[in-house]
Amino acid sequence: MDINPGLVPDLAVLFKRFGIALLLGLLIGAEREREKGGIFAGIRTFPLICLLGCAAAMIQDLFAPLTFLVAFVIVAAFVLKSYQLTGTLDSPGITSEVSALLTFLFGALAWWDLTFFAAAAAVLTALLLSAKRPLEDLAGRLGHEDIMATLQFGVITLIVLPILPNETMGPLNVLNPHTLWVMVILIAGVNLFGYTLIKILGARQGIAASGILGGLASSTALTLGFSRRSQREPQLSAAFGLAIVIASTLMYARILIICTSVHRETGLHLIAPLGAAMTVGIFAGLAMIWFLRKEDHGTGETALVPISNPLEIWSAIKFGILFGLILIISKAAQLFIGNAGIYLSSIVAGFAEVDAISLSLANLAREGDISVKLAGQGILLAATANTAMKGGIALLFGSPALRRYLIPAFGSLIITGLLCAFLL
Repeated sequence: MDINPGLVPDLAVLFKRFGIALLLGLLIGAEREREKGGIFAGIRTFPLICLLGCAAAMIQDLFAPLTFLVAFVIVAAFVLKSYQLTGTLDSPGITSEVSALLTFLFGALAWWDLTFFAAAAAVLTALLLSAKRPLEDLAGRLGHEDIMATLQFGVITLIVLPILPNETMGPLNVLNPHTLWVMVILIAGVNLFGYTLIKILGARQGIAASGILGGLASSTALTLGFSRRSQREPQLSAAFGLAIVIASTLMYARILIICTSVHRETGLHLIAPLGAAMTVGIFAGLAMIWFLRKEDHGTGETALVPISNPLEIWSAIKFGILFGLILIISKAAQLFIGNAGIYLSSIVAGFAEVDAISLSLANLAREGDISVKLAGQGILLAATANTAMKGGIALLFGSPALRRYLIPAFGSLIITGLLCAFLL
């Protein structure tokens, strides 16, 4: 068969494409050799399969159509026959066999000059293969509730979001159903991330680690839980106080991440004031660590972090409704009362839910309805109100020792928040 000389790549291009195919095969083959010990295919067979895929794609392009398809069917037949010979009831998996077929396709992608995609796919494949034990451990910890959380996140992200109209409507023309649901997804994603970390690390952690996990999930819930426990276990009041301070400090980081995700300018405006509040929280945490060491209560004590499915659909809907109401109230307050209305609505909303008011104000700033400065002040007031509310919980439900530890910490955070809201 005649070959069009214009279709034949230069020798350097040939070496490059086949060399990439060889490297991709070696990457996957090395991982399979370590895992399987060469039962099906290993460090030599996988590179050969990848080179075969590259060669089949080349022959199809230069010589004869359907060569690649025929070669793929032949390789699949060999893989199937090998599985029949080596597969057992004790080890029924076909991971290596599927990896071999993918490797063949990666070789073809290398020939078709889809180098970046082929390399990324091969690296991801090798990563999944090498992460067998961690993934199996994680799967062993998953229950029905965890699977439902993941499925619900998929529903609200992939099914509900695309069908919502992307236009403003409703009172004061500030409600955008698409934007409202994006905020729901953002909060749900942050909660799911914290929930996943807790599942991976385990529910029983050191009390300080519980503060970190509680900050990712709900600092208010952690404050309430540990304040009540301090009444039953007053000897651990310093440790409980440390966890509460850590969780409350991480709240500021959470707010910064959420606001930056919605409106970059608002996030940049909040870096300095929220950073100042976090700095105060860090120093308060260091002071708590000093108290822990001084009283020698043992930082190895453990605490149960209460976790539950963070993605109940009704909870997501309630957050969306709350976010929309706060959006309307904030806009109305700004129109009819002025800046004082934003301040008042921020404080009131902050006592209940700091995420919703933060997202609402950042969204209003993004749409140009309020200034970035006013949005930043409102967010800081909401965060300060939320901190004051957690301080009230600790005073109401905590032990005398816990109150003694937390009054200076929360007092410093509240004063810093108020100063930053109107001075920075």
